Amino acid sequence: MIFTALKVTIAAFVIAFASWLAGKRPELAGFITALPLVSIMAIAFSYIQYQDTAITAQYARSIIFAVPISWLFFLPFFFIEKWDLNFWISYAIGLALLVVGYFLHQYIMRNIIG
Repeated sequence: MIFTALKVTIAAFVIAFASWLAGKRPELAGFITALPLVSIMAIAFSYIQYQDTAITAQYARSIIFAVPISWLFFLPFFFIEKWDLNFWISYAIGLALLVVGYFLHQYIMRNIIG
């Protein structure tokens, strides 16, 4: 229970710091957010909790393929002015693209990576 509370506290701090920084220095906040901080923390926490190298390696391989697929979320924001989209429409399209990306990721992990 203490380990779970520690994980939640660390993750909450990272998210809160990045969102606070976005108001002051958006470029730096974007760079920090783009770092694989969540992946770094989650991989370490998972290994500490389960002590299984094979599962941790599979987890890391999944992340390698998921990261570029997750970029689909940002695609509508490149066209926000060109297509005269508002924020929430762009956000919704990005979330819909993530759903498509999830199924693409599952296909890759099951049929290509095995």
